[in-house]
Amino acid sequence: MKNALYKNQNIAVLGAGLSGSAAALLLRSEGAQVTVLDRAEERSLLKSTIDNLRAHGVRVICSAAADEDSAAYHIAILSPGIDPASRLARNFFSRGIETISEIELGWRSCEIPVIAVTGTNGKTTTTELLAQMLNACGQRTIACGNIGKPLSEVARERQPFDVLTVEVSSFQLEAIRTFRPSISLWLNFAPDHLDRYRSVADYRAAKLRIFENQTDTDVAVVNAIEKFPAIRLRKITFSAYVDQADFRVSEGAILYHNEAVLRLADTKLRGLHNIENLMATLAAGMARGLSFREMVPPLRAYEPRPHRCEFVREVSGVGYVNDSKATNLDAVDKALRAQNKPVVLIAGGKDKGFNFDPLRSLVKEKVRSTILIGEMGESIRRSWSGAVECEIANSLADAVERAHASARPGEVVLFSPGTSSFDMFKSYADRGDQFRALVQALPQTDR
Repeated sequence: MKNALYKNQNIAVLGAGLSGSAAALLLRSEGAQVTVLDRAEERSLLKSTIDNLRAHGVRVICSAAADEDSAAYHIAILSPGIDPASRLARNFFSRGIETISEIELGWRSCEIPVIAVTGTNGKTTTTELLAQMLNACGQRTIACGNIGKPLSEVARERQPFDVLTVEVSSFQLEAIRTFRPSISLWLNFAPDHLDRYRSVADYRAAKLRIFENQTDTDVAVVNAIEKFPAIRLRKITFSAYVDQADFRVSEGAILYHNEAVLRLADTKLRGLHNIENLMATLAAGMARGLSFREMVPPLRAYEPRPHRCEFVREVSGVGYVNDSKATNLDAVDKALRAQNKPVVLIAGGKDKGFNFDPLRSLVKEKVRSTILIGEMGESIRRSWSGAVECEIANSLADAVERAHASARPGEVVLFSPGTSSFDMFKSYADRGDQFRALVQALPQTDR
């Protein structure tokens, strides 16, 4: 490991979730005295996680006692799920205790180069594409960070990887200090997480920190339509929308400097957003010294994961598509643009602090009717009033039944919520799994 800075230090970890637990166990392995604080009641936390932490000698403080803890700590580790504006976090900031993110901790304890992937949408697909491609090309890696294992867990396990492929969210980037990817990927940007950030500018500023510590020996793979502050490092650009880029699309193929390198019909991914994910992956592989000849076969073989415009089945001539991963407006925009048939749209979920007005014109063009669920149902209906027929369902099961009753042969029922799931479900995956099960249970009927 890079250092043993934490040996015998008293360190607080804020948050007892996946990232916080990984950070605590990494610190214990480095000889630190660790306390995990979480303002949730202990009975609402995963018992196996708490038991495992205590078995490793980690002190755990829950509920109100966590907010009020006044012990002295050398440093605090902020889990991405803990809002810096929360009372728990402010307790540490107000006392001047240095606070870093879990991904910063994992980076400090790692001796392996990092490829970091960020963007409002497409992070997970691109991270998985990269990991599959790199491994197939003989460069040992793992998809980790905001998906799979937290970076701190990978650092603790010390496996012989050549490079780490790390999905990074704005929440993880908020409290970095030295985190420095050798290759950074900026896929796209759209408003999101306004329940956490005061403004879109604050959200963007958090994401831009991905470039903060890179030097002119590093590489930034960036979307050509984005405008960035001055970045003093080598850039590789891509775009499926404009031609002024290193990677562009033309006549059904991805081109690099006018040379066709990947025919889109040979891949299992569809939509302009996925074309950009493939471009960014090719650019990162090129920065790692790989040839297009090596990279293309594993990209052709990549199978899209569930919940991302996943075709579930056809029922009575109607296609059902699970896009539960769409947790913001930009994702819904991309899902709708990928459809070439009339759409019955199921949308809605947790109120994240934004409205659905920006989708109004696209919905009017693509959608015949909408069925709305969750906290935002009425708000979305107001946003789209007069543009499309809207009705409110009292549950996802009710929404699927209504869609089944109203959708016509040749149409698509698209479940693309446009916001997060926590008002009704454990996660977007739980939400998508429930949608899939409801669709699988629908009877075929003659129309």
